[in-house]
Amino acid sequence: QVQLVESGGGLVQAGGSLRLSCAASGRTFSHYTIGWFRQAPGKEREFVAAITWSDGSTFHADSVKGRFTISRDNAKNTVYLQMNSLNAEDTAVYYCAARQGYYRDNSYLYPDWGQGTQVTVSS
Repeated sequence: QVQLVESGGGLVQAGGSLRLSCAASGRTFSHYTIGWFRQAPGKEREFVAAITWSDGSTFHADSVKGRFTISRDNAKNTVYLQMNSLNAEDTAVYYCAARQGYYRDNSYLYPDWGQGTQVTVSS
């Protein structure tokens, strides 16, 4: 059973940075993709970034390219989301999710989810 635990959220001023962590356990993740999604109040959940565990290929939504970077630490079974130049539109609950197979940006294709971590950017 896949378990995902996010951490690192909080309150930050506009222009600041945060690093989110997603600790994964319960499986061998060599054939998995780990994604970050976010959901703001009153909005649908949206794709942020993803990484394929096998070769480390990364994918980022256009809205975060150049500001956010996804990475992984194989030894720690942890995926990170480094978020720089944050703005108020980045305020949301951030979730990590896992799926077997290659990258997809559709949240419905990820069966396993963490509990989420709140990111609030003050302007």
